[in-house]
This record gives sequence, structure tokens and C-alpha cells, in this order.
Amino acid sequence: MAAAGLVVLAVLAGIVIAITRGPDRALSATGSGATPVATGASRSAVPASSPAAPTPSPTPAASTPATKPAAPPPRPPAGRSPKKGVSTWDFAGVGAALLDVHAAWYYNWAAGPTSGAGSSAEFVPMIWGSGSVTIATLNKAKAAGTTLLGFNEPDHGEQANLTPGQALDLWPQLQATGLRLGSPAVASGGATAGGWLDQFISGARSRGYRVDFIALHWYGGDFSAAAVGQLRSYLQAVYDRYRLPIWLTEYALMRFGPTTYPSSSQQVAFIQGSTAMLQSLSYVERYAWFALPTATGQDATGLYRNGTTPTEAGAAYRAVAA
Repeated sequence: MAAAGLVVLAVLAGIVIAITRGPDRALSATGSGATPVATGASRSAVPASSPAAPTPSPTPAASTPATKPAAPPPRPPAGRSPKKGVSTWDFAGVGAALLDVHAAWYYNWAAGPTSGAGSSAEFVPMIWGSGSVTIATLNKAKAAGTTLLGFNEPDHGEQANLTPGQALDLWPQLQATGLRLGSPAVASGGATAGGWLDQFISGARSRGYRVDFIALHWYGGDFSAAAVGQLRSYLQAVYDRYRLPIWLTEYALMRFGPTTYPSSSQQVAFIQGSTAMLQSLSYVERYAWFALPTATGQDATGLYRNGTTPTEAGAAYRAVAA
């Protein structure tokens, strides 16, 4: 997103409340001036249904050996997809919300899991910026997951704020964890020739460094039905350029400068259309809505007001299935 710890993607003006996030720590609401802000972001969905009980196996005939047939595999919970995840910070009922939304995975911009998140969703650690590249933080990430997300919006001056060269110099330390490794997640311009990500991937390849997938952020300022196609075009352009799997680790409809949000019905329509599209793209391995909780008393892009109360967007996101 945008400010030195802000969850926002581009520089915003006239914002009063900001959601801050920093390396290896949860987000929190703070006062802000003309800095990038998300004045109330959240996302989530519909009540979960219990898995259906397996159909009893027929009783063997008398002439059949009395061997017990293998039990059928358990059915996945309703609304659950291995791709579907969320970004989140700590809030009341975070564990209940993660379970209710049927998220397969989550991350929190830090190296360790969120307190109270529970075990219903896989935690994916992140090395937020240069200050997080320490032995202690890297070991924490290594112990917390099997996949590691790279730097958060290094192309943004108020986020990780690294040049491609600086990020490349630090990369071997992330690679040494042995975890599956995602690229730094740029705020924009992922498919731009000579852009931040293009320079980083070119440099990594020339140095023989490992990048297992591309992490991206995307926020749509067009609140019409065209937004789904715009997101798809961006993802396709990035994939065509690097030919690596993609994780879309932050996305929603949000217009910057000043921050403006779509109506609930527009956000719901985008969730329904975008998730169907993301599920259909084989090169998109995972996606995460921004974010699980609401903020500053507004629904904005948030999915849950608390652990058990989804917003309209949250109900739509909860209903997403493979």
C-alpha cells in the first residue's frame, strides 16, 4: 500500500484515519494527514455449512469376504478454495472470522502468525522490508510456514522503499531460509518494461537467484463491471512477461486521492466476478482480499465487522468456492 507503514497503495490527500502496518507487526489505526490511507477496509462472506456425512457403504453379500470398504474422502467445507485467502491484522474475533470466511490461507505483513488466528487457515510469513532482514526474523518466518513473501511495495517510498539493487543484495538471505519464495509485491507497474519488478526479476535471473512466484497488489478505481477485465488484463500481462505463477496478495476496489470506495453492491459484484475469474486462471495460485477486518467504523473494503458479523462484501467472499 502506501505510507511507511500504511496499508494504502498510492499517496492520498485529506485522509484522517490511516491503517498503519510495519515490518513484523500487526496493523493498527492511527491519525494521518495527506498520506495514503484506507479509511475502513474489510472483506468476508456467508455462513458455513457442515460437510455432508459420507453415504454408508452397502452391506457385503454373504459370499463376499467381510472386508471393510475404505471410507470416502471427507468433503471440503462449503465455500472453501485452496486459492482463497485474506490479509488481516489483529482484531476481536480474528480466528472466528478466518474460520467463517473459509480462507485457506492468510498473511499479516509479518514473520509470525496473528495472535488468536487459530489453525483453520495456513499462515504465510512475510519479510516486510530491509529492517526485517535479521537472523531472528528470518528464523521466525522459517518456523512459521513453508512459503515466504518478499518485501512489501518496495517501489513505494512510504512502504518498504527499496531500489531493485538494494532488494537484490538482501535476497540471498531470504533465499537461504529454503522456503518457497515470492517476489517483492510491487504497488503498481508489474508488467512495465524497465519498471521496478522488471529490474528486480532481470537482476535475480542474471545473478542466479531464486524467485518461485510473482506477488502483486491491485486496486481498481473503476467501479463498473469493467473492473474484472482490467484486473485480468494486468495479471495476464505480468504472467506473459515473467512466466511465473502469480499470487495476488492485496486487491479490492478503492479509488485514491482522496480515498473513495464503491457501493456495497458494486464491491459485491466485483468480488463475485473477480473470484470466478481468478479461480479460472491456472497461473494464479492464490489471491487475498484486502482485508479481513473493517476499519475506522466503515465497511469500505473490509469483510468482517467482528468475528461473526460479515459485511455484504464478506458474505460474498465467504460464498466463494473452487
